[in-house]
Amino acid sequence: MDLSTASTVLRLLADPTRVRLLALLEREELTVAELAAVLHLAQPRVSTHLAKLKEAELVRDRRAGVSAYYRFNGEADPTLHTLVTSLRDTINDALIREDAERLPSVLAQRARAEGWADTVAGDMERHYSPGRTWETVARSLLQLLETGDVLDIASGDGVTAELLAPHARSIVCIDSSDRVVEAARSRLSAFKNVEVRQGDMHALDLGADRFDLVLLLHALTYSEDPAQVFQQVAHVLKPGGRVLAATLGEHDHRAVVEPFDHRNLGFSCTSLRAMATGAGLEVISCERLSRERRAPHFEVISLLARRPGRPNA
Repeated sequence: MDLSTASTVLRLLADPTRVRLLALLEREELTVAELAAVLHLAQPRVSTHLAKLKEAELVRDRRAGVSAYYRFNGEADPTLHTLVTSLRDTINDALIREDAERLPSVLAQRARAEGWADTVAGDMERHYSPGRTWETVARSLLQLLETGDVLDIASGDGVTAELLAPHARSIVCIDSSDRVVEAARSRLSAFKNVEVRQGDMHALDLGADRFDLVLLLHALTYSEDPAQVFQQVAHVLKPGGRVLAATLGEHDHRAVVEPFDHRNLGFSCTSLRAMATGAGLEVISCERLSRERRAPHFEVISLLARRPGRPNA
């Protein structure tokens, strides 16, 4: 952020009403009328402030029929987001607390008038409703899977293995960090079919033809020799076994990923396909999974491949 932009943003945030608006719009997507009701202000005044915040890219809007819903712009420059978050976290004010207390009644009025689903149509994944979370969706869908023997490479503290354990014959988790391995062992101690090891994905000492499924979920960005990782994966897969990789797409944001210890700047589908086929695997699919809303808009790509041959009986 240059000095001119910083000065403009700081002038915007010098107004208490605009700070109150941002605090509300970080919580919920709201119309001008709803914001006016929460803040006890006239709608034209609220609209004027929103226009200034939108011009500064701190707020964005979404049309739904005749209504416009405003929310905090999570895709704004990360520096802007950090500045607003810092301000929010350091303010302890009665007005902001009172706004937060009035918000549920305004949302309840909306739900009675329109129905909750109607108010979030087209943007439903961003909004909470009781019991409807990504975790419950994932746990529900996992009941459809039978994964057999699984190897989870760069498994972190075991959150993926925890989800898969009830649906797998066995899971071996590999991570290079002793501290992370200990955390995973603690998390997964209740599962008798899960083993957690410290190890190097470039030199897997696990035997040949052992696993039905190998997971490389955000593992490859930590590799300085990803082609060797695919060679190792091909060795430990059973005939007919599959590997699922998810990783950042190619980017040029080295400064952003350096704090996370990434060893490379992501991959293209072309490079993933080449490494998989170079290891003797058959690529089933490679595609973009998502693009982050927040700058710098990282993309995630996924590759699914299999080792040739008929599955073991």
